[in-house]
Amino acid sequence: MISSEWIEAAKKRLDGKIVKTPLTYDSDLDIYIKWENHQKTGAFKIRGALNKILSLEPWEQERGLVAASAGNHGLGVAYAAQLLGTKATVFIPENTAFIKEKGMLEFGASVIKVSGNYALAEKEAQAFAIKKGSTWVSPYNDEQVIAGHATLGLEIFDQINPFDVTACFVPVCGGGLVAGIGLAFRYLQQNLSLIGIQAENSSYFYSLYHFGSQKDVIEEKSIADGLTGAIEKNSLTIPLVRSMLDDFILVNEKEIEQAITYCYKKYQEVIEGSAAVTFAAVLFHHIQIPKSILIATGGNIQHDIHTSVCERWKDMRMSYE
Repeated sequence: MISSEWIEAAKKRLDGKIVKTPLTYDSDLDIYIKWENHQKTGAFKIRGALNKILSLEPWEQERGLVAASAGNHGLGVAYAAQLLGTKATVFIPENTAFIKEKGMLEFGASVIKVSGNYALAEKEAQAFAIKKGSTWVSPYNDEQVIAGHATLGLEIFDQINPFDVTACFVPVCGGGLVAGIGLAFRYLQQNLSLIGIQAENSSYFYSLYHFGSQKDVIEEKSIADGLTGAIEKNSLTIPLVRSMLDDFILVNEKEIEQAITYCYKKYQEVIEGSAAVTFAAVLFHHIQIPKSILIATGGNIQHDIHTSVCERWKDMRMSYE
């Protein structure tokens, strides 16, 4: 079990090494927004990756780090490796956004692109770590990664009166973020509703949550590329997420694109598809719980893709108007 001591230790480790990201209020929708697209590496994932790597013994750091990632976790691992002067090797699926791959390379990581999806990247990365005797850094199935993500929950309540909020909407892929935020809320004794959001085109955790299995999920291409990929068997996030979520819903590609456009038009914020799913849930699924918090998890989206999405929906009257 990830204790409150672990969460406090993570907060101390990360102090001064990550950004305290903005939290704003939208009176039209009656929501608070936590903008992790302003985080170092452009996404929340650095919290878990850096905390995990800083918690390692020096010899574990020195033998090199290995990760699998759809992009943002790999950026966090690459950044941490550069910070500590060690090597990082990141396995990525073939559909990884170039902006994320480029960032990993700029931080000095070795990047290996597999001919397949995230599940294959994870399988090959784990085998590589064993073969090379390197340290495996999971993007979600790890206590220290989850404790690092819990610092996001602590930070929210450093910025807002807990009595002003009733629910929190969180994107879900492997479950590390929502598990961390849920643990932070428990630690702070905040009884908020926790709502998970995932893309229809990669509904692995949604299926685990509602049906107990992900075997029948058919993965398709999604603009929320950071939320794609099957969940590791027996991941510690599975029971945690099941015990913490009050609801779990899916959003489609059109809704995600419109949410990206909405955030740019209204807030002048560039967010990636994985971050936009929470806005899609509120805007198009009529799940408007007063005084909710939406986690905008990252902003690492190709400029041309963002431009084309916003152009496509610029003149369309959306359902929130």
